[in-house]
Amino acid sequence: MRAPHPSLRRAVAAAVLSGVLLLLLGLVPTGSAHATVTPRAAATPVAANGQLKVCGTKLCNSRGNPVQLRGMSTHGTQWYPHCLTSGSLNALANDWKADVLRVSTYVQEDGYETDPRHFTELANSLVQQATDRGMYVIVDWHMLTPGDPHANLSRARQFFTDIAHRNKDRNNILYEIANEPSGVSWSRIKSYAEQIIPTIRAIDSDAPVLVGTRAWSSFGVSEGADESEVVNNPVRASNIMYTFHFYASSHRDEYLATLSRAAGRLPVFVTEFGTQNYAGEGADDFAMSQRYLDLMADKKISWVNWNFSDDHRSGAVFKTGTCDRSGPWTGTAPLKPAGVWIRERIRTQDDFPTA
Repeated sequence: MRAPHPSLRRAVAAAVLSGVLLLLLGLVPTGSAHATVTPRAAATPVAANGQLKVCGTKLCNSRGNPVQLRGMSTHGTQWYPHCLTSGSLNALANDWKADVLRVSTYVQEDGYETDPRHFTELANSLVQQATDRGMYVIVDWHMLTPGDPHANLSRARQFFTDIAHRNKDRNNILYEIANEPSGVSWSRIKSYAEQIIPTIRAIDSDAPVLVGTRAWSSFGVSEGADESEVVNNPVRASNIMYTFHFYASSHRDEYLATLSRAAGRLPVFVTEFGTQNYAGEGADDFAMSQRYLDLMADKKISWVNWNFSDDHRSGAVFKTGTCDRSGPWTGTAPLKPAGVWIRERIRTQDDFPTA
């Protein structure tokens, strides 16, 4: 076995120190320190593709080639931080071969508003851990209720200011500024985006920004609209994408057709989907889910599945109790049927998207 390269030794030493400091501060769960990072054998997604940018309707790598990222979203970090350990993240990067981790920081529901410093540092820790493993990372401002993003405008300004200052020099971060707006007009969401995006751009000018769409990020379909309102009145900013969410058992052909049309006119990133109903529970509809995945592969739409936890619902990939037992994390034994299915579809891609 070769001795490790000096730069690798320095990186590991820095990771150990960072992990120890975070543990002493009580900002990350035990077991998620960086000291046990397992690097990929081959080039990582970030090493292969570098800084991402939006080119036309596609997400492109540093060479201007379209890429499709595939990965997983955390559940709310206020509830399931113990599912995000060095072992589980090693499995996501190396066993699942995921390109991207979405870090879901809930605003309400015992989330960010209760302890901004803690949840900001927890998000930063997970960004670091994704970086250590060569994955891209989406920082998700998981506003849900209330559905008007303006209700959390000042909190969002502070959160993204803090996150961007810490991570502005990274080439693997994307900012998702509003998870699922609902009960508000597209113009209201657009107004919010045009206030938050400059806050980020003043600090981090390179990272793509992901903008939620009306009616739980359905391009308005769930409230009787469609993508035309965004096509005809886009956000006044560059290097942005619009998000679309679906749950295959509930969201059928009308939603699939909307995604197909929208992706022909707009840059779209599916930052959340499930194979179950809209609550992430109930029976899996793998046939409908595969129709979505086939469309997204054809149009190179990046996607993230919900969710990387052991919640009791069928949409959580791990069997209940896995996180409390700290694994095992690899293979299919600890997975529910949805986990087995989605892991296979992440693993079947190349080690990194270079098309």
